[in-house]
Amino acid sequence: MSQSVTPDPIRAASNIPGSTPASRSASDPVTLEIEPLAAVSLLGPQIDLMRAFTNNLADQGELLGLIGPLELPRLWSRHILNCAIVAPLLRPGLVGDVGSGAGLPGVVLAIARPDVNFVLIEPMERRVAWLNDQVAALHLPNVTVVRARAEDTRLAHPLDQVTARAVSAFSKLIPLTAPLLRSGGELILMKGEGAEREIQAAAKPIRKYRLSKVEVITLGAGVLPEVTRVIRATVE
Repeated sequence: MSQSVTPDPIRAASNIPGSTPASRSASDPVTLEIEPLAAVSLLGPQIDLMRAFTNNLADQGELLGLIGPLELPRLWSRHILNCAIVAPLLRPGLVGDVGSGAGLPGVVLAIARPDVNFVLIEPMERRVAWLNDQVAALHLPNVTVVRARAEDTRLAHPLDQVTARAVSAFSKLIPLTAPLLRSGGELILMKGEGAEREIQAAAKPIRKYRLSKVEVITLGAGVLPEVTRVIRATVE
């Protein structure tokens, strides 16, 4: 585990009402991962805001069903920084996050890139409530939350870029996300080790939705414990 620049408070699951699952004893503490050294270098002046969001997610995430019971010891490295490292791929404009859920990556990216406007698209009411609460608590003027399924979303303006994390296979994401983009807009989709295989399996929707420059970008090597893979593609 990396040493911390500024140690985060230890979170004991037994101190969060209703957060202790049956699979572990209330006497067994689950601690929030100590902030990795890479956090400050990746986030710069936004680090304090990211700490606040991370602590909010640690305090409430399991109780609200936003994160699993085993995620606190790897919340920074596997989730927060895994998303934050995608921020340089974004450009000023309007970015949609489909299936935003806990705000991964939407809220993280909105904190990391205050120069970019975000639309967080999420169908579940309790998750929408969480996202709206975080937007208000963290004072994020660059974020709008929309309750809708991706395929039912109607926006006043087409998006410049669309992100998504752990939502669906690339072949299924294309028809959900590509129609939201303007001509020349980009998909920035976070994926796992099988990203290249997902591209191969998506040959038909790639052609149907006129995607070009389809590539896998690997981020975070030598910086994070696990690399982040992104499928990037342009909609013609």
